[in-house]
Amino acid sequence: MTILHNSLIKPLSVLLLIACMLEAAADETPDPAEVAIGERLFLETRFAQAYFTNPENADPSISHTITSDSQLASPFRGKTINCRVCHMVDEHQNTAGAGMRTYADFAPRSPVPARNDGQKFSGRNSMIMVNVSIPRKYGELFHYDGEFNSLEDLVRATLTRRNFGWLPGEEKTAISHVARVIRDDDGRGELAREFGGSYRKVLKSADKDLAAEFTLPVTYRIDIDKASDRQILDAVARLISTYVRDLEFATNDDNHYIGSPYDRFLELNNLPRTPLKGETLAAYNQRLLQSVNALKKPRFVTAKDDNFTYHKQDFAFAEEELAGMKLFLAQGSDNERGGNCAACHQAPHFSDFSFHNTGLTQVNYDGIHGEGKFMRINIPDLSTRNLDYNRYLPATEKHPKASSRFRSEPSRDTPGVTDLGLWNVFSNPDMPNPQTKLENILCNKFNQDESKIDLDQCIPQRLLPMTIAAFKTPVLRDLGHSNPYMHTGQFNTVEDAVRFYITSSTLARQQQLRNADRDLQHINLGVNDIDLLVSFLKALNEDYD
Repeated sequence: MTILHNSLIKPLSVLLLIACMLEAAADETPDPAEVAIGERLFLETRFAQAYFTNPENADPSISHTITSDSQLASPFRGKTINCRVCHMVDEHQNTAGAGMRTYADFAPRSPVPARNDGQKFSGRNSMIMVNVSIPRKYGELFHYDGEFNSLEDLVRATLTRRNFGWLPGEEKTAISHVARVIRDDDGRGELAREFGGSYRKVLKSADKDLAAEFTLPVTYRIDIDKASDRQILDAVARLISTYVRDLEFATNDDNHYIGSPYDRFLELNNLPRTPLKGETLAAYNQRLLQSVNALKKPRFVTAKDDNFTYHKQDFAFAEEELAGMKLFLAQGSDNERGGNCAACHQAPHFSDFSFHNTGLTQVNYDGIHGEGKFMRINIPDLSTRNLDYNRYLPATEKHPKASSRFRSEPSRDTPGVTDLGLWNVFSNPDMPNPQTKLENILCNKFNQDESKIDLDQCIPQRLLPMTIAAFKTPVLRDLGHSNPYMHTGQFNTVEDAVRFYITSSTLARQQQLRNADRDLQHINLGVNDIDLLVSFLKALNEDYD
């Protein structure tokens, strides 16, 4: 046996440490330039209306980070709003009562800059952005009501509308302001120093001194001195969208998810992890359930296999999680327990990216105005609605004085006002871009069998009633970093969210839920099932950063 002299041990230790550090650094491949510059624009705090009004003043609406029950010191204090205010990651990683985020905030409804309309919060909870743009059957649609046909559309609207302080009717001024921020950037700001220099230098990418990591591919470059305001906005939107599309949960070279205890359990037991070629997600979920039920001696994941850095739970998938998984995948009936959760939250992504009425709008409205009152709201048909846009539909650039009565939070003082979700967008003449995709989704739901679609029956006036109180299905991965839950942000725990479905499914089976999604009738859960389902859902957590 060779014995090292003490004088050699320390130098060798240092060399080994350096080697490990170099290997780790080599593994951390820099983001492509278009992703890096997209992140810079995502963090840019000067696009807001408040900065346009007075560059020297901070926006008081972001002086604190709002949570469900408290206010925390904001990392953005002293600035004006940017995308990251509502889509955080590690800003509160070490803050008591907060923690990591999967590009979401902590508020039930995100704060917005103050204007003379009295609005202090956005209409809905902030959706997570991780996995938000992965491919799906009918193509991209964004926001809870499907208003945006692409990420670029969403970004353009975010930068020029209410979330950044701009009111309907101010779009032209907002576009001009975004372009002015880009043109006037002198390269001396904190973001400029971190991301390559002035926007003129970076976006044109013609400077020989520009670092390779910030040199954009030709297709992303723009000469801001020659470009119009709108062309600059489009370039900004494209880069931010490229950054957001890069936000995905961990996968391996086979495109299998690998970050959660659930993913590790599938791998250990050789269970199907993705659909077969040509297999629908619904068929894959049923095949997965059959495979799980056939396991005779499942191999479980324990804390010895791995551990969490950002979650206060064991990295585990055992008997309780397995029982919860079976409930999640199984369709319930009068005689069989089942959550039927996979009807909407289909593995492996845990969303179908479609639209469903879970009953939340009705339960909330009736909780304020009295049982049965939502059923009696006069919701107009398509022709009545579109002929009187200002009375029924959301405010837009073309209709800045529209009431938004069916896209607003209900309150005791405003009977008849509530949020009908997709109803506001479908066949809305001011929102043409997403209509083809929405009609395809609704035609599929209308007929239930795509091979038997009756095109004569699949028409907007017949489809519109199906959209009442329907909202987009969120992703369930890493729920531990995205509370509070639902589009209203009213449930701070997964337990409360699961318990709600027991209430709404009961209403659906009793035919007491207006426009109830048909899948609610196949939920058969008792209070004793809540802990099992919650254990499974927590096994979908991972250390995203």
